[in-house]
Amino acid sequence: MARLTLCRTLPLTLLLALAAPAATAREEAPLRASDAGAVENEAASDDVDWEEGESLVWDPFEPVNRGIFQFNETLDAWFMEPVASGWDFLMPVRVQLCIHNFFTHLTLPVRFANDVLQLKPLKAFEDTGRFVVNTLVGVGGLFDPASRLAGIPEHDEDFGQTLGRWGVPPGPYLVLPLLGPSNPRDGVGLFVDSLGAVQTFFLSFPILASAAAVNAINDRSLTLEQVRAERESAFDFYAAVRTGYSQFRENRVHDRAVKPKRASADEDLYYLDDEEEYGDE
Repeated sequence: MARLTLCRTLPLTLLLALAAPAATAREEAPLRASDAGAVENEAASDDVDWEEGESLVWDPFEPVNRGIFQFNETLDAWFMEPVASGWDFLMPVRVQLCIHNFFTHLTLPVRFANDVLQLKPLKAFEDTGRFVVNTLVGVGGLFDPASRLAGIPEHDEDFGQTLGRWGVPPGPYLVLPLLGPSNPRDGVGLFVDSLGAVQTFFLSFPILASAAAVNAINDRSLTLEQVRAERESAFDFYAAVRTGYSQFRENRVHDRAVKPKRASADEDLYYLDDEEEYGDE
């Protein structure tokens, strides 16, 4: 449940959260707005000649996309951000991080399946090891000793990336109501991944909906300052998110490391000693 969590911090509403169980955190799934803005610098630094006002992202539906983007931004400003701010005020950072860890932990079956489909046995083995360690030692996934103590890296594979590895092109850039930045390939991937969310088979809808809402609000609360900073610094926030999302997903497909110049919330989510990075409001 965590990665659309990634994704997509813009309007993380219940619909987004219900799809999130199958996407890995997010966000990294769909990409969070903070991540999108952060990766924009990396995208611009690649060996590509960027001209003023030019976008290398195929966006034939830009007028419609901008309208939906503005709707999502308004929904986030009037609902998601205020609720997440209240959550951030009430919940200690340690608790927020544990919640994030737990929902990320639940995405193991989907990540493992995509590791196998992409013929990445080492990642499949490591993800399985992370699941065992964090289940047994990390109190059911509330903590992440697999990263901090065992040194097992965390991977983030989804079916959108799997399709990309198989050679399926992303198609035109899309902004989906409530769900945020996407494209046809990632949209199909999100749907397929949602079918593999094992918790949907044994939990009732009210429980799933409540848990999804908590996950979405919690993830939004972890990126409050980052999203505000990106909105303020971007000349055209729509273009920044479009560039960042597209470059981020392309890097994911080809297993290229993304190193934002400014640390995002995800980098220290499992290192509870660094909670001052976020600050309790």
